[in-house]
Amino acid sequence: MRPHLLSALALALLGLGSCEPSRPPDPVILALGEQVLRRSDFERHIKAVEARGDEVSPAVRDALLERFFEEKVLVLEAREQGLLAPGGSEEEESLAVRKLLGSSVRPGSVSGEEIAVYYQEHLDSFRVEESLTLRQILVPTANEARDVRRRLQKDPRSFETLARATSRAPEAASGGLMGSFPRGQLPAEIESAAFSLPSGVISDVVQSPFGYHIFRVDARESARQRNFDECREEIRGTLLRQRSENSVRQFVQGLMARAKVNHEAAKAPRRDS
Repeated sequence: MRPHLLSALALALLGLGSCEPSRPPDPVILALGEQVLRRSDFERHIKAVEARGDEVSPAVRDALLERFFEEKVLVLEAREQGLLAPGGSEEEESLAVRKLLGSSVRPGSVSGEEIAVYYQEHLDSFRVEESLTLRQILVPTANEARDVRRRLQKDPRSFETLARATSRAPEAASGGLMGSFPRGQLPAEIESAAFSLPSGVISDVVQSPFGYHIFRVDARESARQRNFDECREEIRGTLLRQRSENSVRQFVQGLMARAKVNHEAAKAPRRDS
């Protein structure tokens, strides 16, 4: 083949190559050891957030990016340690991260002195507010309510039976048992009537936007301060949980310090053409 024909063929091939669309760059945005995440990984995460109907503004995107890095650096470390194969599912990633944290983050301990100090510093949170256990019969008219109350005055022990037979409230099937409530949880007109009622006594007819009520207080607990012995194990659990969360946070910070992070590439506008 003549030299000028070879040159023409080469130029033609180059021309064909130049017609192929260039692929958008997909730079590495997080690297830990031999493991990497690319911008496309973060873009998929953003699309999943948007698919839930959440709006992703630039500020939200920046916040999501930092959280994405902190979550995924654990995944990269799990891969680096051989706990996870590349391309694992989200469930497999979650399992591998739990194994990683279980072997790398040691649970702390809590002393009795720390528990006692916490109790003294948080006394208000261990106060039990006044509460009562309440039953009701709810009917749509005043005449029905007066009739129910007359029947209860004759036989107070029939409250649960009458509740099942006549009440229009959702808890009718359970004998009118509404549950236990501290002050501030019930509608004002109901709370006023209920908290002024002695235990076991049938209330007067109480009108509310829901209809006409007759109440009975089954039990009442006065406001009190829970003592230290009651709170000891609850406080221990709280302190252990806080200590574990701090240990995980420090572990993640250590991984991020070792990792190579490319914020600019992650934040750059995406080019899809």
